[in-house]
Amino acid sequence: MIGPEHTEHPTWCKEEFKTIVVPEKIANAVSFCDENGVTNTNFPVMNWEKNFTGEGEHTTVNIDIYFDKVEDMQTIVGMGFQEGFTAGLSNLDHYLSTAFKIRKELKTSNAARVTTYLNFPGNTEEAFMFYKEVFKGEFTGKKLTRFSDIELPPEVQMNEADKKLIIHAELTIMGGHVLMATDAPESMGFKLHTGNNMHINVEPESREETERLFNELSAEGKVSMPLRDMFFGAYFAEFTDKYGINWMLNYQTKE
Repeated sequence: MIGPEHTEHPTWCKEEFKTIVVPEKIANAVSFCDENGVTNTNFPVMNWEKNFTGEGEHTTVNIDIYFDKVEDMQTIVGMGFQEGFTAGLSNLDHYLSTAFKIRKELKTSNAARVTTYLNFPGNTEEAFMFYKEVFKGEFTGKKLTRFSDIELPPEVQMNEADKKLIIHAELTIMGGHVLMATDAPESMGFKLHTGNNMHINVEPESREETERLFNELSAEGKVSMPLRDMFFGAYFAEFTDKYGINWMLNYQTKE
């Protein structure tokens, strides 16, 4: 656990999932433990049940928490759970509403367009300065907007370091394609995990430009498919850059 001022507390928790019914329900048990996952029996177990109900374009999430006895519930409440959980939901609500508000402001018409939105654990600015240099791009729209640039409600508490993070970034790169991003700080309840289910596909105009992009973007990253001529007629590569973002380079001649 990490406090608002980035103070680390040697506390571990374990979640055991009991039931997952997609997309309706998740039931799991939460307990305190050590770094090896051994349950600490000095603290009670919390049994969570989360039910999801679709209503048009909205989803209602109902959360019930069960305890074996009243004393267990009183112990958890006495540890500040109610205040922490309420603050976490408030921060999440404000974060999401602000992000959607900014995106709506950037969408000045109903014309169709394709953009890529990325999430970073706190280094959006560093990553976007890197991408700007690689692609010779330009910051557009709201450019780099920080949490400190927006009005935060009194109940949302952010330390000075997190206020300097990016709530929204917009960078126009090759062919008018737009990259957008935000920082998702742990202090606001986020924990990012890099997966392999998203790639940015880039189609350069020349073989030489493809090689340049590959050499610069893949530096310090992990190459899953080296740049080479493929059977489907493309000069192709697939890799993950040093920020954990997945890319494909796909150059094909017009003949």
